[in-house]
Amino acid sequence: MLRTMFRTMLAVIFCTSLVFAKDQAQDTTGATFAAAGCGPSKIQFDVKADKNQHPLPQPEPGKAMVYVYEDDSGACGGGGCTARVGLDGAWVGANKGRSYFFFSVTPGDHRVCSAWQSSIKELSQTGAALPLTVEAGKVYYIRTTLTDKPSLKLKLIGGLNGPMQILPLAYSTLEAKNQPPVYQPANPE
Repeated sequence: MLRTMFRTMLAVIFCTSLVFAKDQAQDTTGATFAAAGCGPSKIQFDVKADKNQHPLPQPEPGKAMVYVYEDDSGACGGGGCTARVGLDGAWVGANKGRSYFFFSVTPGDHRVCSAWQSSIKELSQTGAALPLTVEAGKVYYIRTTLTDKPSLKLKLIGGLNGPMQILPLAYSTLEAKNQPPVYQPANPE
């Protein structure tokens, strides 16, 4: 009887420590991603890529425009992966496959983060970050590259290459799966 009770107590302690360790690992991952500029890890998006729309707005007065596009290099079997993009701790959009979206931002220093949206733990903990300093009236292009390692990379694309890179891509729109929409791009009309 005493031995059974002791085993039960050990099992409860062991299971509790596993749950605590899992929660702590999730807290650490979430804190790391938030510090890099990502939004909350629990927010997931349904992304639709529209090949018929191709809005290319210019910055609003006193702001900068940032385009983020996904360069799916085959890691997702033709566009099955979603890469969320955050700015200063909040999600601003997501891409799926060869697509792009844009957002307006105030001048200054910012943190851009991209995180792979996946139910697979290893993939959901894959992300990349990039510091971004923007000036009013300018347009910036950021390429997200997903590889099959798995890895995710962000790169600021300068000069005339940015606009050329997004011309063949579909336009991404999104809807939050489990929250009200965090970001909706301006009407392209």
